[in-house]
Amino acid sequence: MKTKTHSLRLAAACLSLAATCAFAREPIPADAFARVPAIQSVSMSTDGKNLVALIAAPGTDDKETALATWNLDDPDSNPVVTPSGDRMKFIAANAMKADRVLALARQEWTGALGGCGEGKSTGATRTFVTKLYLTHTDLKEFDEAFANKRGNVGVSEATQRCFELSGSANLVNTLPLDPENVIISQVNQADFSSSYLLYNLRTETTKLLFRGGGRSQPGLFDPRTGDLLTRTELEATSGTEFEQRILIKNPETGEFETHDNLTTKLSERFSLDIVGRDEESGKFYVLTDLFSDKIQAWMYDAQRHEFDKEALVAHPTFSISGLVLGSQPSNFNRILGFTVSGPEPQTIFTDPEMKSIHDGLKNAYPGQTVSIRNYNDDLSRILFSTESAQNPPAYYLLLDRKQVKLLGKSRPWMDTASIGRQEWVTYPARDGMQIPAVLDLPAGWTKADGPLPTIIHPHGGPWARDYTGWDGSGWVPFLTSRGYAVLRPNYRGSSGLGRKLWLAGDGKWGQGMQDDKDDAAAWLVQQGIADKDRIAIFGYSYGGFAAAAAVVRPNSPYQCAIAGAPVTDLGRIGMSWSDNRLQRILQGNTVKGMDPMRNTDKANIPVLLYVGDRDVRTPKFHAEDFYAGVRRKVPAKLEIIPDMPHSMPWYYRHQIQTLDLIEDYLANECGPNGL
Repeated sequence: MKTKTHSLRLAAACLSLAATCAFAREPIPADAFARVPAIQSVSMSTDGKNLVALIAAPGTDDKETALATWNLDDPDSNPVVTPSGDRMKFIAANAMKADRVLALARQEWTGALGGCGEGKSTGATRTFVTKLYLTHTDLKEFDEAFANKRGNVGVSEATQRCFELSGSANLVNTLPLDPENVIISQVNQADFSSSYLLYNLRTETTKLLFRGGGRSQPGLFDPRTGDLLTRTELEATSGTEFEQRILIKNPETGEFETHDNLTTKLSERFSLDIVGRDEESGKFYVLTDLFSDKIQAWMYDAQRHEFDKEALVAHPTFSISGLVLGSQPSNFNRILGFTVSGPEPQTIFTDPEMKSIHDGLKNAYPGQTVSIRNYNDDLSRILFSTESAQNPPAYYLLLDRKQVKLLGKSRPWMDTASIGRQEWVTYPARDGMQIPAVLDLPAGWTKADGPLPTIIHPHGGPWARDYTGWDGSGWVPFLTSRGYAVLRPNYRGSSGLGRKLWLAGDGKWGQGMQDDKDDAAAWLVQQGIADKDRIAIFGYSYGGFAAAAAVVRPNSPYQCAIAGAPVTDLGRIGMSWSDNRLQRILQGNTVKGMDPMRNTDKANIPVLLYVGDRDVRTPKFHAEDFYAGVRRKVPAKLEIIPDMPHSMPWYYRHQIQTLDLIEDYLANECGPNGL
C-alpha cells in the first residue's frame, strides 16, 4: 500500500511538470534490501583447497546467516553448513590454512560493563558482544580464537568478565608461506599489556615474539620469517603533544633505531605506514602524505636514513591506498600492483601474468568492478568478485584459467533495472574549495523530465569517505528506485581524499562542514537536477549530526531532515573522550563548532530521529534530548528501534522497520505535503 501511494504521488508530480516520466519504475521493496545476502564474506585458503563464506541459512527465508565451507578438490560437492545459533549470529568469516576457519559472531547482551568497552561505566548497558571463533572446515567444534587458556593469577572477577565480553586475542599476520603458524596478539589480563606470539593452528602452542607495553607497539613483521622489523613509539613532548616515532631494527646490531625522517607530531596527522620490505634491496615500502597532499608509495633506505628521490607510485588526483604483494611461493613479497583510492578502489596490476588475468575478467564483465580476492600458487584456482552501482556483489571461481564457476550472487532476487545510474562529480563550495561527491539518479531520468526530489546524504565518520559502486547500506538504491536523486558529498573533514580536504573540517562541525552539504543542494538546483522545494537531508551517525544541524541552521535548503543514530550534543561527546589523552589530541580537539543541542530554539524544519536501543556508539540520549528540545518548535518524530546496534549488519526486522520509516516519512511528513 505504501509503495502504491508513493507511485501515485510520483505520477502526479510528473503530470504537473508536463513530463513523460519515462524513468518511473516500480520501487524495489524494502524486503529486497533487508534479507540476509545469499552469499557474502567469501574467501579461499592460500593453498586453494578450501572455500569459506556466509550464506543465508536454509529454511529461514533469508533472515539468518550460516557458515559454509567447500572442499575445492571436489568443487561440485555440497558445502558443509552450520547455521547461526539462537543468540550468537555469524557476521563474517575467513578461510585459513591448516584447514582452519575464522568466524566472527555477535549476540545481544545486557549487563554492567564497568568501563570495559563502549557503553556506560555504571549500571547496565544494552549492547552486543562480538567474539572471534576458530574451527575446522568440518565446522563441528568452535573455540574462542587464540584465547589465553592458562588464565591469569590474581585477576579480579570484573577484569575477567571484561575480557570475556571484549575478547583478549586478535590475528596480526597470516605468514602465508608457513603451513601452520600465524602471528597473534594476546592481552595480559594482569597488566593489560599485549604479547605478540607465533601461534600454531594445529597444536595451539605459542612462542613469544614481542611484548608491547605503554605506548610501544609492533609495526611490520617479516611475512617470511615472523621477525619484527619495525615498531612504533609515542613520546610526550608537552602536555598537549606527542611525537610518533617509527623505529627500524638494525640487522647488524639487532637494535631498534629511531629515524628522524619517520618521526612526526601526532597532532599533525600525517599518514606514515610501512607496508612491506623489498627483500633484494632491503628498502621499506612506505605509504605516506609527507611529500604530497595525497598518499603516495615511497621506498625508504633504513641504512642511509633517507627516502628515494622520487615516489615509487603516485597518482595525480587520488591517493595510493595499498601495494599488492605476492603471497604465494612463486611470487612471494613481489610487487604485483597497487591500489588507487579513486571514485572506487581500483587495483592496477603491473605483473604481466596477473594483469592479463585481470584484464580478461574485466572484459568478461564490462561496466563492473572485478576484484581478485584469493588465488593459489599455480593460478589454477582464482576467487574473484564483481559489483557495480547497479549490481550487488557476486562471487566466482576461475578454474584452470578457462572455466568460470558462479558461486553465488548476494541478492539474486533484486530487480536491478530500477536502481538508476551513478556519477562521480565535483562541485564548488562557497569559499571555492572543490568538493568531490557521488551522484545517483533514478533509472531512465533525463533533464527533460524536470528536476527531481532530492536527498543530500552525508556519510558517517566524519573521518571516512564515500565511494562509487554498490551501496552496502542499501539506502541509495532504495531511494533512487523511488524516484529520488541522491548526492553523497565528501565534505571537508572527509578522509582519504587528501590532507587539504581532511584538515579543512577541523573545528567546523555544523559550520564549514555543513556549508558543503548546503552548497551541494544549491549546485544540484543550478544543474537542473534538484527541485529547490523538494530537497531533504538524511544521514546516519556523523551524517545524523549533519541532519540535526540542518534542523537548527537558518535559511535551510531542506524541507525536512532524517537523523539516524545522531550525535547532537558536542559537549557530551567531547566529555566521553576526556579519559583518553591521545584521542583528545588526535580527534577530540577537532570536534568543535555549532552544537545542535545548544540551538534547539532555532529549529525550523521537520525532523525524524531514530536510533537503536543497543547503540553504544551514539547512545539514544542524543536523539531523545534533541527531540525534546525541538518538538515544540517543529514537527518532530522519534523512533527507538528495539535491539538495533550502531553498526551493520542489522537484523531483518531492523532493516524493514528503518526503511519503512524513511519511505513513509519522506512521502508523507517531509515538509507541507511530503517530498
